[in-house]
Amino acid sequence: MDLKGRVAVITGAGRGIGREHALLLAKKGAKVVVNDLGGGFDGTGESKTPAQEVVDEIKALGGEAVANYDSVADFQGAKRIIQCAVDTFGKLSILVNNAGILRDRMTFSMSEADWDAVIAVHLKGTFNCAHHACVYWREQHKAGNILNGRIINTTSDAGLLGNAGQLNYGAAKAAIAAMTIIIDKEMSKYGVTCNAVAPMARTRLTVEATPATAAFMGKPQEGKFDALGPQNVSPVVAYLASDEAGDIHGEVFRAGGGSVWVLRGWSSIKQISKKAEWDIDELGKKIRSELMVGLPPKEEIGTVFTEISAMAK
Repeated sequence: MDLKGRVAVITGAGRGIGREHALLLAKKGAKVVVNDLGGGFDGTGESKTPAQEVVDEIKALGGEAVANYDSVADFQGAKRIIQCAVDTFGKLSILVNNAGILRDRMTFSMSEADWDAVIAVHLKGTFNCAHHACVYWREQHKAGNILNGRIINTTSDAGLLGNAGQLNYGAAKAAIAAMTIIIDKEMSKYGVTCNAVAPMARTRLTVEATPATAAFMGKPQEGKFDALGPQNVSPVVAYLASDEAGDIHGEVFRAGGGSVWVLRGWSSIKQISKKAEWDIDELGKKIRSELMVGLPPKEEIGTVFTEISAMAK
């Protein structure tokens, strides 16, 4: 599988998982727009250094890349990110929405600014870039230029399973999973697929922003397989970005530690019903005695991390 002739935009590609995506897609032949505002894990500040360093790495490997420093949270900035690919490399084939920040707080401690900032980067940022990419692909398709566009969004178990202290982040990531399915339905007629990946990896966000998680994840050990290394996520993204994966769409995958899961959420598990209006007391008894009995246990983030961490030992 190669990506020769393909042009990719990867947001938040200056560090961590995004950097690994950019390097792998470039190694597979894609021309890459490395987008990164260069801010801190909480979204403050900016720097051109992270994106440019990844571009330099790609060029040193013989690949083609260009840096972009716009914020995905800015609607017009996102348009410039997409246009950067078209202006520099002649087209856009792949969009990987990866940019993200963290401002973890419990609900009762979260400020409006903490909520707005995280939603702006993750949720609005994903929409912004997807919108402009979809406009481009739809116009190209109507003109007879079939580009087989690929969108790979980044979701998280914090949203799919729920994680205390991450209301803003989890809400955005749950919404991104839903957006993935909807975008895929809307864009299928234009030859575009949309999938999402929930990474399980040690990154700047999980290490710098959440010390407890950093201690849990540990550090890579020389000579041993680093199960929580971000490089274990990128092969899934690279494959979903390929022409070969055109029949895989509207799916959410978890990736990490050499394992890949396909996730399906909010499916009906059990049902109670009657052909009449429910009496509240009767309904309560039925819920307790029938509906909530024998349900499978809920999957927890800690369980998944433990499984992956065990692989490194």
